[in-house]
Amino acid sequence: MPYKFPLTSGNVTRFFVVFNLVLFLALGAMVHNSVNAWMTEKRYAMTDLARAMQKRIDASRFATWQIYENLATSAAGSSPNSNLQETRLRPDVYYLEKTRRKTEALIFGSHDSSTLDMTMRMSNYLDTLWGAENPTWSMYFLNGQDNSLIMISTLPLKDMATRYKESAINSLVDSRRAEMLQQANALDERESFSPLRHFAWQNDHYFTLRTTFNQPGHLATVVAFDLPVNDLIPRNMPLENFQLRQDATQTSTTTTTTSDDTSSESTHVALVNPNLEIAASLPSTSLQLVYRVPLTSLALDTLHNLMWPLLINLVLFLLSIAGITLLRQQSLRPNENQSAELDSLRMLNEEIVASLPVGLLVYDFATNRTLLSNKIAEHLLPHLNLQKIINMSDQHQGVLQATINNEVYEIRHARSVLSPHTQLFMMRDQDRELLVNKKLQKAQQVLDRNHQMRQQLMHNLGHALNGPLQSMVKQLVQLSQRDDDESVLDLLDESQGLARLVDDIVLLNRLEAHDWSPDASVFNLQDMLDEIALESLPLLRRKGLALVVNNHLANDEMRFGDRRALRKVLTTLMHYSLTTTRWGKISLEIKTSEDKPNQVLLQLVDTGSGLSVDELANVDFPYLGDTTQDRFGQASGMAFFLCKQLCKQMGGQLEIIAKPDIGTRYNIQLPLALEQQGEQEEKLLEGVTALVDIAVEDVHKIVCRHLENWGAKCLTSDERLTGQDHDVLVTDDPARLNGWALLLAGDEMGHHALNDQQFRVNFNLSNALLDALLALIEKQLSHDLLEDSREDEEATPLMSGGYFQLFTETVPPDVKRLYTEAAEKDYPSLAQTAHRLKGVFAMLNLGSGKQLCEALEQHIKVCDDLTIKNTTSEIDAYVSQLLQQGNQ
Repeated sequence: MPYKFPLTSGNVTRFFVVFNLVLFLALGAMVHNSVNAWMTEKRYAMTDLARAMQKRIDASRFATWQIYENLATSAAGSSPNSNLQETRLRPDVYYLEKTRRKTEALIFGSHDSSTLDMTMRMSNYLDTLWGAENPTWSMYFLNGQDNSLIMISTLPLKDMATRYKESAINSLVDSRRAEMLQQANALDERESFSPLRHFAWQNDHYFTLRTTFNQPGHLATVVAFDLPVNDLIPRNMPLENFQLRQDATQTSTTTTTTSDDTSSESTHVALVNPNLEIAASLPSTSLQLVYRVPLTSLALDTLHNLMWPLLINLVLFLLSIAGITLLRQQSLRPNENQSAELDSLRMLNEEIVASLPVGLLVYDFATNRTLLSNKIAEHLLPHLNLQKIINMSDQHQGVLQATINNEVYEIRHARSVLSPHTQLFMMRDQDRELLVNKKLQKAQQVLDRNHQMRQQLMHNLGHALNGPLQSMVKQLVQLSQRDDDESVLDLLDESQGLARLVDDIVLLNRLEAHDWSPDASVFNLQDMLDEIALESLPLLRRKGLALVVNNHLANDEMRFGDRRALRKVLTTLMHYSLTTTRWGKISLEIKTSEDKPNQVLLQLVDTGSGLSVDELANVDFPYLGDTTQDRFGQASGMAFFLCKQLCKQMGGQLEIIAKPDIGTRYNIQLPLALEQQGEQEEKLLEGVTALVDIAVEDVHKIVCRHLENWGAKCLTSDERLTGQDHDVLVTDDPARLNGWALLLAGDEMGHHALNDQQFRVNFNLSNALLDALLALIEKQLSHDLLEDSREDEEATPLMSGGYFQLFTETVPPDVKRLYTEAAEKDYPSLAQTAHRLKGVFAMLNLGSGKQLCEALEQHIKVCDDLTIKNTTSEIDAYVSQLLQQGNQ
């Protein structure tokens, strides 16, 4: 059998501890390897740097012996060169003129020609030695013969001596002279080194090698070289961290010269708080090159190099901590607290058993002891023979009745599935249960009686208040028609609101009592919409709101449904929308889908303040939340609930979508069956042509749909052809009224005549729009009959003499010219042509033509293109009629 690792708290903790320990050991090994690699790299770099500096020191030593032994001695023993020239820069400062300019030389102090010749030899030698070098090199020669100081350097000494005067060169030379004099006086030291130095003006680091030569009878001669180190040190090692000091591990008087090169170039690392020092000895010298690194920089460098491995280790550590925490909470903690949970479950079981309304007894017959019981079972247990009950219950399907202390109990018996010797008994008091059932029945009867009384009270109260309220509303309506007092209108609104509230209460009471059912009948939906729009118009006019009723169905379409309930839903929602809307418009759109023609969708959309969450709660139950209120009244708290119930009773549904500060959309979907109708032989406006010039797109679509349903032909100003005539103009702009026209408005209570040829009508009321059109057409027909008789009388002079030929030759070309000039918008030429036609009509005594030309001149002055086209068409029709009469 394979070994299974026990998942206990201790094992899991040990596993995570070992994991974290291995994680930290790996992290430590990683850091150690990184630091060790860094130190090894630096030690190798220091070894290479020490070897390069040693080579530079050896080369300088060789050059020192060459300068002293060969150049200086040969110059002192030979005749001086008379061609040498020197320039006196300042007192006791002389510049040696030479052709090769790799190095320049300065002589400080009084000297003779041999010194000048020696300077030239040394400068030429150093030109050759330093010719291929880029760093700054300098050599100082303290002459023991005349105590003069020679300075040869790759620096521009002449320019520096002239420019800086005594600041840079003088301080440098003075410090070197003092060091060399001190070296000359030290009898026991022939060679010495300076620490690392820094040229401030060139940012160069260097150190000085000084060598002393003693001459009998003269002062000692000292040769010093400034050796640069900038080109030797790697870029990743800052120069400021380097230090050149005496090597304490070596003695200056060592006698062993055959030491191993490896040991002489060895490096060692030392921790000198707060720095880490890496030292490398320079062979054949008593110097030691030290590189100091601050521990903080080393730590930051290591963290930067090991950033990603450290982050990964940190994430693994956090994941391990989170894993052990979650595992202990989810899996391990229940196992440890199992006894506590069992105790809590036992106490919960005892509490449940004690609170049961029946007696419960669990008895173990193997040990003859009670395992579980409550007070009722303990009270009845002394009076029961459990073994007898078991035998009898087996014969009666586990249920039997027993009388104990004159009380009837129902005893149910069951055996345990897990333990065959454990029996379960449940004892119920039948007398108490019968008593409780009687009390519940009586309470239900009282509740039903109260509901019935409340419904009867609300029904009678509604009918009692409905009559006086309707009478008061009628009287206030009559009074408001005679008087425009604002207080009368406010009183009318309040009384209408009270009447609606009483009607809603009565209707809701009937719905609750299931005393209401839909009264379906055939009705015209457009007539009902006209009634709703006309009823809502007074409040719309008072609040300054616009109403658009967009019915996509046919005007004469008949539907089968409950007209009264549908009207109640629409008027209730319309009044609620009017209350919540302060500005903007309210749109009522009616349409059906192509696949379901018997399903009608009504959408009521407003631009009000929207509905709050409390108001939307009134959909499920009335008066749960506060409703919106304006200066004309407050919305009803039962409106939404009543409308929802009515839609549900009619087989439809109501959906309310509200957005704060944007508006509310009420979607009503109802099944209204379409009634089949016989085809009409001729429509009311068959053969009538209407020019529709409406700016508002929604109103344009509504009016065109109405006109087309009535059989009229609709033209727009863009679609109208040149010379095409129309019977009536329909517009919403008073400035465009001309001829036989209808002016559309949304606040008109029906229609009324502006003059003999123009009406003002409400576009939301289809019946009013149709009545206005029929009245206008009737007046137009009567006017045309009068005009025909008058034109017959006026046309008599035209037919006599040679006037008809003159008319035929001049008038038709001018009419064509009117069309051309109107299309080109050449208003000056158009005015001349109209004036010429007016003269012809006046000469021929044609009053109607003269009036049309005068009207055309007025329209040309204001540049009204649409009216110019209409008047030109009327003139063309008039001329054509005269030509027909003349040809007969």
